[in-house]
Amino acid sequence: MTAILLPMIALLSGFALLIWSADEFTDNGAKIANIFKISPLIIGLIIFGFGTSAPEMLVSGLAAWDGNTGLSIGNAIGSNIFNIALVLGVSAIIVPIEVHKDILKKEWIFLMVATLCAGLLLSDGRLDLTDGLILLSLLVLFLAYTLKESKNKKHHEFDELEHTVDKSQTKKTWIMLIVSLVVLISSAKLVVYGGVEVAKFFEVSDLIIGLTVVALGTSLPELAVSISSVLKKQFDMVVGNVIGSNLFNTIAVLAIPGLIHPSNVPEDVLSRDYPVMLMLTVLLFLVSYKFSKKHIINRFEGVVLISVFSTYMWILF
Repeated sequence: MTAILLPMIALLSGFALLIWSADEFTDNGAKIANIFKISPLIIGLIIFGFGTSAPEMLVSGLAAWDGNTGLSIGNAIGSNIFNIALVLGVSAIIVPIEVHKDILKKEWIFLMVATLCAGLLLSDGRLDLTDGLILLSLLVLFLAYTLKESKNKKHHEFDELEHTVDKSQTKKTWIMLIVSLVVLISSAKLVVYGGVEVAKFFEVSDLIIGLTVVALGTSLPELAVSISSVLKKQFDMVVGNVIGSNLFNTIAVLAIPGLIHPSNVPEDVLSRDYPVMLMLTVLLFLVSYKFSKKHIINRFEGVVLISVFSTYMWILF
């Protein structure tokens, strides 16, 4: 029993530090950008975009570097499943979510295209350098599209940050930015170590650990943000957060193992996990789109999403 104690402590403390450091890094990065008069648009795209996906990206990168590509791939796909089935499901049960039709017309379509492209690249049973570069080019396209779209908007949700910056705190903000980045990388390393050791102890594959324990841990920031947003009735942030996070997972996080450690894709990914991710991406549209003025994900549909998640977990174990 003592053999599992240290990895479990590493895993749990890694998750706690990961969530804290990702939040601190994002917050202090935004402050630094404002002090140096970097546009709110760049803050939103780069700092917030990276900040919310930093846990998944770092965990996948470090796992791939250590040769645990199953954990990397499992983390990317598992996080997408958690985000739609668990994060949106729980949020809709708390408060029915109103979905803006523009999100379904633009961002969801981009997510669907990215999901189908990822499936096509995984279908040959191997994730290599070429696949990683193709996924990375999709990320560049998405960022370029977001940049263009954001320029068309008169107001930007990150503009308000400018009023919260105290220039006398510059030195402290720099220190906190560096500290949070170091903690972010260290905590990701703890999560990878703990996850791999737990997998070995229970004699399960690193893919299963990536799909479950690690995916849940790296999706906790999204869950916290979404619950906070629905309680404030900021519904665009809830759905936007999930679609944005899933896009980053599909085209950035999934690209990492291909770029760092090309390897074969576990068979279960193609026969079990990817189809569930694809089904949930389609289901996201079906539960959101209504043939009326208001597109709402109601409590019953939230229960349906949670049921899909529960069934998937039952199949895994």
